[in-house]
Amino acid sequence: MEQSRTPQVPPPADGRPVGHVAGIPVHANASMLLLGVLVTVVYGNYAQAELGLAQPWAYLVGLGFVVCLLGSVLLHELGHALTARRFGIGVRRITLELLSGWTEMDRDAPAPRVDALVSLAGPAVSLLLGGVATAAALVLPERTVPGQIAFQLAVSNVLVAVFNVLPGLPLDGGRALRAALWAILKDRNRATVAAGWAGRVLALITAAVVVTLHLTGLLTLLGLIFVLLVVLTLWQGAGQSIRLGRMTGRFPLVDLGALVRPVLAVPAGTPLGEAQRRRAEDPRPDVVLAVADSAGSLTAVVDPVQAERVPVDRRPWVSVESVSRSRDALTALPLGLTGEQVVRALQAHPGAQYLVTAGEDVVGVLRVADVAAVLEPRRASRT
Repeated sequence: MEQSRTPQVPPPADGRPVGHVAGIPVHANASMLLLGVLVTVVYGNYAQAELGLAQPWAYLVGLGFVVCLLGSVLLHELGHALTARRFGIGVRRITLELLSGWTEMDRDAPAPRVDALVSLAGPAVSLLLGGVATAAALVLPERTVPGQIAFQLAVSNVLVAVFNVLPGLPLDGGRALRAALWAILKDRNRATVAAGWAGRVLALITAAVVVTLHLTGLLTLLGLIFVLLVVLTLWQGAGQSIRLGRMTGRFPLVDLGALVRPVLAVPAGTPLGEAQRRRAEDPRPDVVLAVADSAGSLTAVVDPVQAERVPVDRRPWVSVESVSRSRDALTALPLGLTGEQVVRALQAHPGAQYLVTAGEDVVGVLRVADVAAVLEPRRASRT
């Protein structure tokens, strides 16, 4: 299931670099190896039964089919990537799996038309590949290795193209639907939520259809399990899209000045227990403990998680800086950033706490949990 990603969500952590194509870094997901072995064995057994190949050669043909599938997925993603670059959208990387992949872009499409064109470029490439493979399958002899591989590639690419244009996120067709709704509603976030719900409806319909096909004997149990796994992935992706649309709609509510917590700086060497006593007596709400040098300059910020791990009876003997993070290790956010700029900065520099500055002065500390509570108040209320 091919899809494109933008920096609205943190970049995927999985995937190892394998090279560059057209100047775009290409990564491979670790799950690709397991799926590659599975498809090699399954297709190798098929080649043995249908083409009469000996075992070593049959599995070599299976491996060749896997390579062809990966090439198809890569070309599909290049369709997204090169179209995005055509409209001035940077592409960070392409990540491949055996049967899916995604293209990570550095920003959202600037307009509905561009969003639709980038989304549909991938399925268009798959459809073109399916047409070429179909023509090759018609020309090549039927019960030969080239003929069978051409036929299987034709079927797989056409299925990928058709499935991906279905109107529901996270599919490419869902992105095109979002673009259409964006043009109508003039609100990209509402369009994302609506297209996400369309993806969930699509997942339910697909599940009902495949269960019916299995009950009528038209689909094997293995086929049913495979399609239901795809449906589960679709359901989860749709849910993520709904969550994402709601979150991005709340970006303007992230007020850095209102969320910043005041700082209580204590001298280096102060026992943790004494520092916590001083914080408890401070009349300001949500005070964050910090460490200052002899000149009064802030040098570190106490990590609340580390501090809580220290047993209560040990806190009078543990210095406050031993459970602190150096100022240099914390990302600084200048006061005055917009909500979207704050979120982008947090995504670019993941952490639990951030210094908020006005010029050279530290005015307070921002905790990522406070931003999360604004973006997802429902989830925050349950914790």
